[in-house]
Parts: sequence; structure tokens; C-alpha cells
Amino acid sequence: MRRVKDTRLSCTQLHRWALQWLLDARLLRDHGPACTAVAVWNVLLHAAARLASLLAACRDLSAAPCPQAVFRALQNGLPRTLPVLEGRLNDALLGVSVRRLRRRAWPVAIDWHLVPYYGRPQRSRNEVYCSKPRQGTTRFHAYATACVVPAGRRYTLALTWVRRHETSAVVLRRLWTRLRQLRLRIKLLLLDRFFFGVPVTALLQELRVPFLMPVADRGRKPRKRRRATSGLRWLRRQKAGWYRHTLKRGKQEVKISVCVCYHSYRRRDTGQRRQQKLLFGAWRVRGAPREIHRRYRTRFGIEASYRQARQARIYTCTRDPRVRLVFLAVALLLRNLWVWVHAEVLARGGAPGEAPPLGRLRLRQLLDWVAWAVASLMHDGSTPCVVLDPVG
Repeated sequence: MRRVKDTRLSCTQLHRWALQWLLDARLLRDHGPACTAVAVWNVLLHAAARLASLLAACRDLSAAPCPQAVFRALQNGLPRTLPVLEGRLNDALLGVSVRRLRRRAWPVAIDWHLVPYYGRPQRSRNEVYCSKPRQGTTRFHAYATACVVPAGRRYTLALTWVRRHETSAVVLRRLWTRLRQLRLRIKLLLLDRFFFGVPVTALLQELRVPFLMPVADRGRKPRKRRRATSGLRWLRRQKAGWYRHTLKRGKQEVKISVCVCYHSYRRRDTGQRRQQKLLFGAWRVRGAPREIHRRYRTRFGIEASYRQARQARIYTCTRDPRVRLVFLAVALLLRNLWVWVHAEVLARGGAPGEAPPLGRLRLRQLLDWVAWAVASLMHDGSTPCVVLDPVG
């Protein structure tokens, strides 16, 4: 066995890496002698690490510009066109070298992330995505991400903003274009139930990408009881195994394979053991039903990326969708930095090919270190206090 070497990691190194990834993406320009790109990114990193707003971050840092100047620098300094902005944000997400990711093929998960929104759109209603009621609203800012799902290598590869009028096939093609630019080999594409349909299936077969996604039952049940069931409802009555199915939408037809499998679980309220039948639509994927179910369960690693990104969320009430997109990208960047530190720094000296232990440095601890490094640069060291106005 290799001898594990003593690896030292400081908060200054973590802050320098995060700041350098943002600066290399060329997202912002200097907005005056005091409100430089370095100062703005430091304020954003401090706000993300402390789960605060820009106003709270500027008040915590005595050498920081005023909140209005920081917000104005964001609005005026970001690229005007959305494709350029998303391209540079994606470059910042993978400030880490992707050479090691190109050495093998990876399973990649794609999912939508809905952030509840309670205000009005800034310019057009297409900025706000409508969905089922959740957390007291039916309007959201929607984002789609692509993430590598094996444990220890869960990098967020691509991020895009989803408008109201865009279909799932349009969003998927945009993410796939980004993945092709990275020159990564995709072993399997794991999709959510929302993507199940003819347009997405036809697109993936055109791109010749193996995929796996849950089957979604759409349409009403037959009213006549004596009428025999067909289609996906007939497949739900079959035993575990593989079946052929044809999806139809108007004159367009696509053929896929449907895997029927069982999932055993225990109810939390009664403790009883239950079985649930699951259907997965696949193309160019083989394996036993139990193996298919186990393989699809790895997709939930992308859900963990959203949960961890909420630990570095900058609070805001702005209606500008570009600024909101930048705030989400900063949270995902800090999470990618956390994964990269374990894989490239803390895992040195381990067994080759071994997954790095992600518990050596907690994400909350990394965020605290980044906030402390920013405070050491932009605070005068005075004791925090509140100045009260005289009464009367």
C-alpha cells in the first residue's frame, strides 16, 4: 500500500482557488477604482459562505464597496447576451482541469431545479416558469444542470436557465452541446420522469446516446371496463423483465425498451414491508431488472448537489434573472471546489482509483474558511457593533 502523506490545507488556498476560477472566466469588469472585479467576487463569496445577502455581506466587511455599487457592477459588468453569460459561468464551474474526467466514460444525470419565486418578472413573463404548487407559489425560476453521478466525482458540468416557453428537448440539446464542448465520453444519460416523451426520446436516439428514465403514465384511463388495457398501462401488469414499446405523438413514432422491476421498501409509519413496481424506459441499455434499478438510483446524486448548493445560497429579492443565475453558479462552484479538494488534494497518497472520502472536510467547514479568508482581507479587524441613533 502507498503511504498516506500529511496533506495541509489552509483557508487562504481555498479562497484563492475559488477566486481564481471566477476571474479566469472573465465574467466581470472593473467598475471603478474601489469596485473592482476582485472586490465584487470577494463580496459574493462572503455572502454565499454566510448564507446572507449582498447588503449583509457589505456591512460585515468594512473595506467592501457599498451594496448599491456591488449590485450595479453586477448588472453592468456581466455579459449582455445570455449564451455568452452561460458559457462563461460553465467555464467557471469547471475551473478544475477536466483532463482526468476525459480518461473514461461517465454516467451523467440531467435534472431541473425549481427555485420558488413570489415576485413579478422583470421584462417578460417567459422569465418565470410555471409548475405545480409548491411552497405557496406556482411560479419559479427554473434551471437545468448536468452532473457526474459516481460517488467522489460528482461535479456539476453544465448549468442553463430555463425559460417558460422552452420545451424539455430544447433544454436538453443545449446541455448536450455543452457536454460535447467538454469532450467528455458519456457512458449513460440518466433523466428525470419529466423528460419522458417522444421529442426527448427522438433527440437522444438521433444523438445516439444511451439513456435511462422512468416511465410516466399520461392520458386518461379507458372508460369501458370490458375494454382491454394496452400501451404503458398494459406493461404495468406484466412481470419483471424487458418489453418493447412504441411511443406515438401525432405522426411521429419512436421505439424504446421498457424494463419492469420491483422495489422493496419499508413504510415509516407502520413498519410494514411493501413492494412497488417501477417502469424504466431505456435505449441501448442492458442488464437485469434489479441491476437497472440500482443503476438508476445513482441519479439521485444530482439531487444531493442541489441540497448542498442551498448551503451556499445568496439571499436576494432581485428580479434580474441574470444576477440570480450568477448567484446559483457561485453556489455550485463552491460545491465543485469541495469535491475537487477531496479528489485532488486530500486524497493524495491513497490507493489508485479509490473514491476520495468526502468527510475529511465538511462543506460547511469549507464555507466558513472561505468567509474567514475574505474577512481577513476586507475587514479592519475592529469589533463588530451597531451604532444606535439617539432617541428624542
